[in-house]
Amino acid sequence: MSYENALEAAAYIRSKYAGEVKTAVVLGSGLGAFADEVENAVRIPYEEIPHFATSTVEGHAGQLVLGEAAGVPVAVQQGRFHYYEGYDMQQVMFPVRTFGVMGIKNLVLTNAAGSLNVDLPQGSLMLIRDHLNMLGVNPLRGPNDKRFGPRFPDMSEVYDPEFRAIAEEEAAGIASDRNEKNILGSGVYCALSGPTYETPAEIRMYTSLGADAVGMSTVPEAIAARHQGMRILGISCITNLAAGLSDEPINHEEVMETGALVSSVFKELLRRIVSRIG
Repeated sequence: MSYENALEAAAYIRSKYAGEVKTAVVLGSGLGAFADEVENAVRIPYEEIPHFATSTVEGHAGQLVLGEAAGVPVAVQQGRFHYYEGYDMQQVMFPVRTFGVMGIKNLVLTNAAGSLNVDLPQGSLMLIRDHLNMLGVNPLRGPNDKRFGPRFPDMSEVYDPEFRAIAEEEAAGIASDRNEKNILGSGVYCALSGPTYETPAEIRMYTSLGADAVGMSTVPEAIAARHQGMRILGISCITNLAAGLSDEPINHEEVMETGALVSSVFKELLRRIVSRIG
């Protein structure tokens, strides 16, 4: 996808929503309820936006929602595109490319993930402090358009330290309000191509590499956003224990059910974060 393609998509979105958006949110599997609470919302199905792909996975509504969350103008992807769906990396990261061209500076990436860490049980939230790209490909492979960013972008701090501190402060506030223990852990997210879940042997390998959670998204978008100089926050909803850590088989229905169970606290945390960074 070219810079001109992103310009065309951005122009179409602006024709539907005139607000000045500085923060975008990408919602993962089972986490789309946050978009339903956006006020004064304009909802654009992906198939209407030039060059956008179409979501094919259950739990991904397949629309861009623009409006206000906590009084802040936002662009919310209610569903994303995955490499395993058969899309190439240019298609997977194209919405983020479009956000950058629109002048959006802040990006909140969320996902459903499996836990490799006993301190991150099912139903918890994990702040992404770093990632492992095990997708087998880098989304920036190929010719580089300097209008997006430099040929060799630095990845030392993909996930913004200030945004992470804000997320931790707000999570502590929610836990205090609810008389609960800390609701937000921290860890390294490992991105895999999917669509199969991992084998126990693979999980042991990723654990030895330092991964705390595994999933099938987020990293291509994070790399594209960092390439464009955007500030990024990543949050995983831990929907299951990884293979070999539980006697139960892993399935997508469990992912969706857990996402629904944590929906209330997840939405509240996102609202508070958006209010602070927006």
